Amino acid sequence: MDVLSETLSSIRIGRAQACSVRQAGAWGWRYPSFSGSGFHLVTAGEAWLVTRGGPPRHLKTGDVVFTPAGAEHGLSHAPAALTGLPRAVREEDLPQPDPADVEFLCGAYWLDHGQVSPQLRSLPDVIAVTPDHARNPQLRPLLDLMRAHLAETGPGTGVTRPALLDLMLTHLLRQWLQENPDPLDAPIARVLSRIHAAPDHPWTVPDLSAIAGLSRTAFSERFTTVTGQPPKRYLTGRRLADAARLLRETDTPLSAIARRVGYSTEFALSNAFRREYGIAPGRFRAEAALSAGP
Repeated sequence: MDVLSETLSSIRIGRAQACSVRQAGAWGWRYPSFSGSGFHLVTAGEAWLVTRGGPPRHLKTGDVVFTPAGAEHGLSHAPAALTGLPRAVREEDLPQPDPADVEFLCGAYWLDHGQVSPQLRSLPDVIAVTPDHARNPQLRPLLDLMRAHLAETGPGTGVTRPALLDLMLTHLLRQWLQENPDPLDAPIARVLSRIHAAPDHPWTVPDLSAIAGLSRTAFSERFTTVTGQPPKRYLTGRRLADAARLLRETDTPLSAIARRVGYSTEFALSNAFRREYGIAPGRFRAEAALSAGP
C-alpha cells in the first residue's frame, strides 16, 4: 500500500495553518500535545529539539521536525528539560528580534473534530528529517515559496498555503519512509491496500480474512494488533475520513460523497459522520470553508 498517500490523506482532513518565528539570545518553548499534526522547519540558524522520551537533538538550517499525532515537544537555543520550557504562545505575542539567531516556520493541521487517524498514530511521536537536497532539489525553491507566502494575506492564500504545506510534507515524508522502510505486516498490508482502493465496497470480515489468507479469528486479532482497531471499526473510520476530506476540499454533493465512501444514502452517512466527528457534514463543510479564509 502507498503509506505516504494514506498518511497525507489523513493529515489533510485538518485545518492548515503556518507562521514564521524569529528568536535571539536565550529562548525556548514547549509545544503541548494537540489533536492534529504539526511541524517546524528551521530556515536559518540552529536549535535543539526536546522530547519527553529521548535526548535533545541538534537541528541545523533546513532540518524539519514533524509530529504526526501532535505529540508534546519543545524547541530551545540549548539542550533543556521539556518540563522546564515555558508553554509556547501565539506568534503575535512573540518578540521578533532583528537580527535573529534562529528563524523557523511552524505549521499545523488542526483537527477541530474527530481523532487523529491510525495511520498517523502508527508513526513515531516525533520525526526529525534533514532534507537531502541532492536527491530532492525541488525542496529549496519550494521552501523559498513557502516563506514568501507566509507574508501574504490576499485572495487565494487559503488555497495555496495548504497546497504548499502538502508538497513540503510529501517530499520530507517520502525521504523519511525511504530511510525507514515500512515494517507493516504483509497479510494485513494486502487487506489495507484493498480497503483504501475501494472503501465503497461492502467489505465483510470473511472477505477481508480471505484476502489475508487467515481464519476469521486469526485475522481479526492480527488486524487489531497491527492497526489498533478491529476491521469493521477501521473500515468505518476510513470511509468517514474520506468523507471529511471530500467535504473540506470539494463541493461534491453529500449524496454523491455517500456513494463514493460506501453509504447507501446521505442520511446514513450523516448519522455515522455525527457519531465520529460530533458535527453534521453540512456544518463541517461550512466551518472548513470559513477557516480557509479568502
